[in-house]
Amino acid sequence: MNDSPVYLLRLFLLLFSGLLIPLTTQAFPVELFGYQQNQQTDTPIFGQWVQALERHLLEDRPDGDCSDNDFNSCHLQEWHQFLESIRGLKRGEQLLAVNHYANRKNYILDIDNYSVDDYWAIAREFLYFGGDCEDYALTKLFSLRWLDFPADQLRIVVLQDTNLRVPHAVLAVADQNDIVILDNQAEEVVSHQDIVHYAPVYSINEQHWWIHIPR
Repeated sequence: MNDSPVYLLRLFLLLFSGLLIPLTTQAFPVELFGYQQNQQTDTPIFGQWVQALERHLLEDRPDGDCSDNDFNSCHLQEWHQFLESIRGLKRGEQLLAVNHYANRKNYILDIDNYSVDDYWAIAREFLYFGGDCEDYALTKLFSLRWLDFPADQLRIVVLQDTNLRVPHAVLAVADQNDIVILDNQAEEVVSHQDIVHYAPVYSINEQHWWIHIPR
């Protein structure tokens, strides 16, 4: 990997093609965790999300000195080597591998990592520092995009864990007529229909965001 124009162009196309090309089909089923979805149009209001996409494009490249004390690029080299090693696997095997790879990292609150209450970390930051729930979900999303999963099949879902009574975030992946969930609280990748204690608030991808309301 390097700074060549071809490499940067591939990154741009992978991340932002969805922003330029309108959706012609709905990849996700109508409901998520039993909640209806209402598509919104003002994605730019999510500053953290937009900034994370931009920083991923610019910074998540496995080049540089592995002895760097700040952001050791060996983490990114290992990440990209891992992604290339599973590129030929079946879709379900890729999902399991990506979920497990990210879940090995330490859970660290944003206030401890960055001295702020909420920060959406890119892969370079998460793989070095660890992170909280949305950081696991982001790195999983970036991993699947590198494996050529379409943007409209992936969403970060911010929800309420009704068992623990705390906010949480997961990655949802449209899988034919189902939605499967990659969760830092679980090693298995399971259908959203098998999870009864999550109440989605909103979900977002590179193209749109959705508010979720009870049936």
